[in-house]
Amino acid sequence: MRSFCVLWLLACITLAPPFAAAATPAATLPQDSAYRIPPLLLRDQQGTTFAFASLRGTPRLVGMFYGSCQMVCPLEIETLKRIEQTLHRRGGTPVSVLLVSFDPARDDVARLKQMAAEHHVQAPLFRLARPEHGDEGMLAGVLGIAYRPLPDGSFSHNVVVALLDADGRLRATTDASATIDPAFVQAILDLQAAR
Repeated sequence: MRSFCVLWLLACITLAPPFAAAATPAATLPQDSAYRIPPLLLRDQQGTTFAFASLRGTPRLVGMFYGSCQMVCPLEIETLKRIEQTLHRRGGTPVSVLLVSFDPARDDVARLKQMAAEHHVQAPLFRLARPEHGDEGMLAGVLGIAYRPLPDGSFSHNVVVALLDADGRLRATTDASATIDPAFVQAILDLQAAR
């Protein structure tokens, strides 16, 4: 099984579509960078298409969601907004947020735009995105997010938001529940102070 996974990963990297050439070359990334996963092309709520690896250069918060979620995902977005407010109060600067849908069949650009309006979030600081090409499951694995579809069309999933540094290395995580994790906020502030 392990040899199959290695061969599959090599095939993904070798047979990467043309958009991957515009992304940051994996050879220049640290070994533990999330941007080293096979190419993942995303489209945000404004209809802008971008490669996940193109986000290198700026620390950011990255998580996953699905648009028809009625409880946990809306809470995740609101908690991230409160983290931004806490950073501001503590003298930090805004940190970019990327939430990637694991339900691309239903989360089209119109739905992402509707969600952004409902939660009063705007790109480029706060991006809700859907996978256009690539394996969002690999991103979920790197972030520690587990999800599976349920018969009613909803998903069973955990909530993890990761703080990635400018090179895509995982610096801290939070479950983005209703309470803000002070250690997570401090990790963001520490990363901003080190730049």
